[in-house]
Amino acid sequence: MIDVLANDRLALLLCVGLLGLIVGSFLNVLVYRLPVMMQREWQAQCRELLELEAVTQDRFNLTTPASHCPHCGHHIRFWENIPIISYLYQRGRCTACHKAISIRYPLVELASALLSIAVAWQFGFTWLMLAALFLTWGLLAMSLIDVDHQLLPDDLTLPLLWLGLLLNLWPETRLVSLEAAVLGTVFGYLSLWTVYWLFKLITGKEGMGHGDFKLLALFGAWLGWQSIPLIILMSSLVGAVFGMAQILLQERDRNQPIPFGPYLACAGWLSLMGGQVYLQNTINWLI
Repeated sequence: MIDVLANDRLALLLCVGLLGLIVGSFLNVLVYRLPVMMQREWQAQCRELLELEAVTQDRFNLTTPASHCPHCGHHIRFWENIPIISYLYQRGRCTACHKAISIRYPLVELASALLSIAVAWQFGFTWLMLAALFLTWGLLAMSLIDVDHQLLPDDLTLPLLWLGLLLNLWPETRLVSLEAAVLGTVFGYLSLWTVYWLFKLITGKEGMGHGDFKLLALFGAWLGWQSIPLIILMSSLVGAVFGMAQILLQERDRNQPIPFGPYLACAGWLSLMGGQVYLQNTINWLI
């Protein structure tokens, strides 16, 4: 099987695409449950610090309780949880109460599959492909959580940051030198940290969350310090365009915070996939 995947590009893309669908289904669970788990942990820590009596709660993690309909509580059986196919077969409705299921679920599964196929096409059957898949899935999950809660969990960001440093430690998986990766981690964090404090000193407001610092440090660990300026440029341009579009078209409150994590994730992923080279060539041509 390994020889087939290593030598047959189509078989590799099909297998990785199928894996991406399955992982996408899990990401839907992760995106919903991880913030709830974190909130419960914070509440428990606060009660402990305040010396209040602990509150007994039902067990809640990534596997318990079993997946169920948010409307009627119907437990979703395995044949009702097949990525995309179950949604289409059920016409986007619960089999018990027939209320609509959010289209976001199959879209996340489809996005995970397509992004995974792109990674397999770019890197082939290598250890770097496997690492890039984990990064891609993590970025997708973090982007969705940031949109929902304006939160970039350390439980996702930090392990991927360390993975980037480890990759650049070994010649077989190295994207940049280890020195560039370490400097990229420091430069990525401090660049947004500096902007954050300058903005806060001038306006008295917080312009971004601390999770954005760690996410940019993550890309520095993977792609080196040289990638940081272009990632900031790409994410800022895309964020400005989408932010203005939301304000003008959706009449969004100008004072309402806009999550920056998805734009950073998009810019960093494109840089990983080689987009940074094309952007740099375009900038050089324009100059």
